[in-house]
Amino acid sequence: MARLESEGGGLTAAYICNIECYMKRDSRLSSVLHALLHMAEQSRPMTSEALANCLGTNPVVVRRTMGLLREAGLVSSDRGHAGGWRICADLASVSLRQLHEALGEPAVFAIANRHENSACLVEQSVNAALDDAFAEAEALLLERFASVTLGDLAADFARRHEALRARKETGLVA
Repeated sequence: MARLESEGGGLTAAYICNIECYMKRDSRLSSVLHALLHMAEQSRPMTSEALANCLGTNPVVVRRTMGLLREAGLVSSDRGHAGGWRICADLASVSLRQLHEALGEPAVFAIANRHENSACLVEQSVNAALDDAFAEAEALLLERFASVTLGDLAADFARRHEALRARKETGLVA
């Protein structure tokens, strides 16, 4: 339960700080996948502004992130009035793992050891157990990322889109 201030009923600064410290997540992979699937549906390049609108973010964030994908050879950009970003790789050949790597391999888990190099034997035992579990879980997740491609996601999106269209035609969805 949230600790409440004695008078205003609001959250304390310490509790809010705790939430922010533990709840930070790196959503770049999810955002990149979202952007790339939008791009795959387009016949022309998408501007940073259009992608930012799709993602609810700033065009500068899009340019910075797409720049990482360009360096990995996954997207290209054209300057000028008709310019923008386009996918230059086959969707079926780009895995989530490749994208994760292109983003600089951000930490998979926000959980960490209290102190990495502790002199305390108890903490060393705890760290060893957690490190082993983290390594196993990360290896499993990265293995799964390697088996899922943008083509898989595009096919799933197409199925969902078609199912929604069919429900709309039958009047099941407004």
